[in-house]
Parts: sequence; C-alpha cells; structure tokens
Amino acid sequence: MLELLTFDFFKNALLAALLVSIACGAIGVLIMINRLFSMAGGITHGAFGGIGIAFYFSLPILLSTSVFTLFLAFLLAYLSKHYEHRSDSIIAVIWAFGMALGIVLIDLSPGYQSDLMAYLFGNILAVSTSDLLLMGFVDSVILVLLVLFYRQFEALSFDKEFSEVKGINTTFFYYLLIVMITLCVVICIRLVGLILVMALLSIPSFIAENFTKNLGQMMILSAFLSMLFCVLGLILSYYLNVASGACIIILACVGFALNLGFRAFSKSK
Repeated sequence: MLELLTFDFFKNALLAALLVSIACGAIGVLIMINRLFSMAGGITHGAFGGIGIAFYFSLPILLSTSVFTLFLAFLLAYLSKHYEHRSDSIIAVIWAFGMALGIVLIDLSPGYQSDLMAYLFGNILAVSTSDLLLMGFVDSVILVLLVLFYRQFEALSFDKEFSEVKGINTTFFYYLLIVMITLCVVICIRLVGLILVMALLSIPSFIAENFTKNLGQMMILSAFLSMLFCVLGLILSYYLNVASGACIIILACVGFALNLGFRAFSKSK
C-alpha cells in the first residue's frame, strides 16, 4: 500500500478524491433535503452536450462543459419554476437534449474514442494538476457560500414558507444552489464520470441522514463517507486493474445496502 504513495499520479488521485468528497458531501445533502435529485440528474446528463461541444470544436473539456452545463442548469431551473406541475417533463427533455447533442457532435468529431470513456465513467488516475486546481477552486467557492449563507440554506431546506416570511429571497438561493450543483457535477467528471455522478451525490448523504438531522453535521459526515468510498475504491481498482469510478460506486452501493439493513434492524427492535 505505502509504495503507491511514491507515484505522483496516485497522490493526485487521492487529493482529487478528498476535494471532490468535500463538494459532494455538502451539495449531496442539500440536494437530498430539497428533493432535487431529478433536477441534478437532468443537469448531470445534460452536461454530456458540453463534452460533445468540446470534442467537436477542440475546446478545453472542463471549461466547455462548465459553461454549457451552467446555461442548461439555469434554463432547467427557470422552466421548472414557471411550470412546476410539469417539471418532470421539462427535466426529461433537457436530459435528452444534452445527451443527444453530445452524441451527435461526438459522432461528427474524428478521433474521439480514446478519451470519451474517461468522461463517461471516470478515470481518477488521469487527474492532472489543472483538474486539481479547478477542484480546489470549486471547493473554495462552495465552502465560502455555505459559511456565508448557512442559515439561509438551512431555512430554505427545512421550511421554505418560514424562509419567505423571514424575508429570505428563496428564488435567489434556489438559483445559487443550482449553480453549486452544476459546479459540483463538473468536478466529479474526472472522478466517477457523468454516468455515475448521481450515486456519489446521493448515497453518502442518504447514509449520513441516518445518524444526524443537523444540516452541518450531515454535510461533514457525508463528506467523510464520500472520501472513504473514494479512497477504498481507488485502492481496490488499482490492485484489481479495473475502472476506478465503477469501484468507488460499487463500494458506495455496498455501504448503502448495509445502511438499509441497519435501518431495518433498528426498526424491528
């Protein structure tokens, strides 16, 4: 195990796991409490269009994906707000549009095959210094916003009507949360890929909810669990020589199953 730390690519992978876990831990909890997993799913899969644009026009992958996904996320949030009774249909359309656009542009782009799988299913061992800098920047933005507006997010998450009575601009914080979700999705691409992002956002927060109802403590525990799954999955994938993203999610699913069993056992007593 210790010999792995002599490799720069493995040290980069561990640092990436730590940085992504911080973002996923905090944002995953907010997504769960606000019941925005469908929204997050639409944003995540719609981001594939940004990857297609980057391949077709030879643009930086993460920059192109970030800009396109932010545009798509704002469009999705706006339409869902104005057509709440049909928000599920709007999410499905945006989801399908992003995926279809990405597929068409990638099919029209020569020589894409060598890199595409890393963005769909992740390749944490290929994390570069620029990726780490982006992850660190996004983590910093998310943590600063959470510290500055913790009470507002807490009120919005647990009692929206009370928040409005207290004069909190719920629409502003709703869109701010959408931006934070989008940034979190973008930095997860290298770690587990677009296909598996939702599992990393949902499973640690679901488990953490079983042990605490305090928002801040839930975020910390969720981040710790996410980091545990990522590190163990990374080590396992190295020794088995299999995809790191898939190993991370399989271990997270094992943790999910154990948590369900623990909940069932607790209720039966």
